[in-house]
Amino acid sequence: MSILQSVVIGAGQAGLSASYHLKRLGIEHVVLDANEHPGGAWQHRWDALTMRDVHRVAELPGDVQPAHDGRRANQAVPAVFAAYEWAHALPVIRPVAVDQVTDDDGLLVVHADRGTWRTRTLVNATGTWTRPFLPHYPGMETFLGEQLHTVDYPGPEHFAGKRVLVVGGGASAVQFLGALAPITDTLWVTRRPPVWRTDDFTPEAGAAAVALVEQRVAQGLPPESVVSVTGLVLRPQEREAERLGAYAARRGMFQSIEPDGVRWADGAFEQVDVILWATGFRPAIAHLAPLHLRSPQGGIRLDRNGRGTTAVADPRIQLVGYGPSASTIGANRAGRSAAKGVQRSLDGLEAGIEQSISVIA
Repeated sequence: MSILQSVVIGAGQAGLSASYHLKRLGIEHVVLDANEHPGGAWQHRWDALTMRDVHRVAELPGDVQPAHDGRRANQAVPAVFAAYEWAHALPVIRPVAVDQVTDDDGLLVVHADRGTWRTRTLVNATGTWTRPFLPHYPGMETFLGEQLHTVDYPGPEHFAGKRVLVVGGGASAVQFLGALAPITDTLWVTRRPPVWRTDDFTPEAGAAAVALVEQRVAQGLPPESVVSVTGLVLRPQEREAERLGAYAARRGMFQSIEPDGVRWADGAFEQVDVILWATGFRPAIAHLAPLHLRSPQGGIRLDRNGRGTTAVADPRIQLVGYGPSASTIGANRAGRSAAKGVQRSLDGLEAGIEQSISVIA
């Protein structure tokens, strides 16, 4: 079996960006994607999400950003990604589900359902969509209504006539309330009071938000989402929900869940038909466990004080779509950084081989 210079795991925005830059550097690689079709996680999002609702999700290096119009994002983004893969002849193989990555005497071995790939370096671009986070509350297994996570969201029409409890303090919760409050009864709960952004979300503001996530990654802490530090903004399509009081009526978290609703800490009971958990995601990196990249603090430290993509514990590994690049704000920059990191690692390996040969000679 031939040894590749690099393997990219994941063909979302960050993975395609990394592949584009690797190809420009002449680095032999393949991209392994678990999905049957192009589009990354965007092909799995709900039908009601349009290109107006998303921020630069399909911006790729060397490409034109698609229009922010009324097209469904779960159709428009996959179409853009598919065209991009074809136009740049990116070496994507799908569907390939990676189980784990191991080290075999200095070579990285990618084990998957369709075989194994041996490589000198690795770019991990698996994102977070496949690891939805669902907190546990007493009694949640007794609830007789529906419990759905963001990954299961079927669109607003499904909830008409039902009392919906939306849990979470991020952008998804705000968007769900914006869609649901005009058509049904909603209630919003969060662990902490939401932080609303009153100024424009400029590129400078985005960079500042990414920097806060970088600080955590630099310390080896598990990353928080970029969205968690950008603050919340109501878009025009959420103003009707605001007028109806959907955001002003926010409450703190309930104490427990019962068959027909939730119980507050003061003993009061709230009847609900649906609990919609907009509680975010965690990095999908379990397949990297054999490489022992995690710090004692539970996260993976990255180089350049968290601004880079190289794993401090193993410079052969690049992480994109992790920490500061888990948002579309930093995905393209991360792809370029990862390709340069791969090049540095390959140069270092080659220098080491040449030094060994000279010593033997």
